[in-house]
Amino acid sequence: MEPETFKGFFECWLVEQNRHLQELVAASQQSSSDEQSLRRLVRTVLEHYEHYYKAKARWCKKDVLPMLSPSWISRFEDAFLWIGGWRPSMAFHLLYSKSGIQLEDQLDELIRGLGRGDLGDLSPTQMSRINELQGRTIREEKEINEKMAKQQETVADSSMVELSSMVSEMMRRGEEVEKGKVESAMELKEEGLKEVLQRADELRLRTLKAVVEILTPIQGVHFLIAAAELHLRIHEWGKQRDDKYHHLHHNDCTAKQAQ
Repeated sequence: MEPETFKGFFECWLVEQNRHLQELVAASQQSSSDEQSLRRLVRTVLEHYEHYYKAKARWCKKDVLPMLSPSWISRFEDAFLWIGGWRPSMAFHLLYSKSGIQLEDQLDELIRGLGRGDLGDLSPTQMSRINELQGRTIREEKEINEKMAKQQETVADSSMVELSSMVSEMMRRGEEVEKGKVESAMELKEEGLKEVLQRADELRLRTLKAVVEILTPIQGVHFLIAAAELHLRIHEWGKQRDDKYHHLHHNDCTAKQAQ
């Protein structure tokens, strides 16, 4: 049974993401894991992300505004949002960061001609494909940015300016405002936002799948571990900061009332 709110869905989804993280970590630590089982695990995790975006698309049709300014994440996370989610090009920064960390961690083994097969062992061919994918992703990001900018600018187009002027004049004369026209204008703007958000979410999921496709099964496991750890920890840290802020704010208010 699907939760009644997207917040409820998101909280359940996080629990499942944490469970998948534990499975990924366990698989990364087992030297006996075969490629077939790793591929199945990676596919399961990607399907979990796909499930998230399908659910988000359904709720978006009902009301797009909460999806662009979600109340179920922390203020810290909200400050780094790109059109209602993570910026697709961040996937490459995550990959390069984790690759560098794992490369540095196995330098002694590499000197002896050994490797672990993780993200520190990306081949020249893989790096070339990743660079090409990054370039395409950044170009599409820019296109979506431009589309969003154009949509935002429509708030001040001639129809909205004319409508706001007409409604203001009616209010000054004490006349009843034509709410139907206002509602229609607002709904039209929201439809445009839905289109932009849908395209942004499609790019997010497509980029995630494309990166994993370039990697070997065990590298895909390490990449998905890094992605889940980053997401879960930032969400957790952000919530803790929000709780601390609300606690301090409450104490300040209580102290002022007592004076």
